[in-house]
Amino acid sequence: MVFDSWTAFFHMGNYGVYVWSAYGLGALALVGLGLDTVMSRRKELNKLKKRYIRESKS
Repeated sequence: MVFDSWTAFFHMGNYGVYVWSAYGLGALALVGLGLDTVMSRRKELNKLKKRYIRESKS
């Protein structure tokens, strides 16, 4: 599909709202999953550090 201008590209034949909102929601989901992964990793590393400290004192 060839568009005559950037405006036509962004409007996508009056379906632009649906197309770009789908891209936005998809990007938001990927960012959320990435953040969740980073936060979970930090939490697990902190738990391991605390366990190591607790067991090394015994």
